[in-house]
Amino acid sequence: MSSDVLSTFITAAAASTTAVSANAAVANNAALVLTASPYVMDAARKLTITSAGDDDEISFTIVGLDQNGDAVTESLTGANAGVVTSVNYFSSITSITAVGDPAGNVSAGTSNDVSALIYGERLRLRGIYAVNTATAGTITFRDTSPTGRIRMQFATVGAANSSEYPDVPDDGIVFPNRGFITYNPTHMSSITLFYN
Repeated sequence: MSSDVLSTFITAAAASTTAVSANAAVANNAALVLTASPYVMDAARKLTITSAGDDDEISFTIVGLDQNGDAVTESLTGANAGVVTSVNYFSSITSITAVGDPAGNVSAGTSNDVSALIYGERLRLRGIYAVNTATAGTITFRDTSPTGRIRMQFATVGAANSSEYPDVPDDGIVFPNRGFITYNPTHMSSITLFYN
């Protein structure tokens, strides 16, 4: 990699319980109807499934791509008149299929648990420019994966549309493999990361 400084701009919409599949009846062992096929996330994030009835005895098979663009399948146990959230981060969804007979309407959506790739190889983080929302929160920088070793964290300021430039040490912060941030979009409107 050259010594030139590069940048990545990251932003994501707030969660929506019906973004991936509208609230509707689902037949026994049938697929949910996606709002787009495939449904492409604005940023890699965890998926939610909302059940109007008692679906804790059945599961839903989610097929798609993870934060790296690799194929991933997850079996997610349903909720009893509530919401369940996937373990995996998805960048796109190919299908969601009920394994069993849902007791009522079901919808699929996006959570506020977002992971974004900074860069897919070794990098040295040089600078940060963040735009806040009205709610303060924590942004976490991780190495290798969305659940990898924490390299840095910083707290946003609860002041809508205000900006901040968190300090990065002069030599930068090295991510030996690849770098990710995990955050809640209600805590940060956008972030620009500078690295080489």
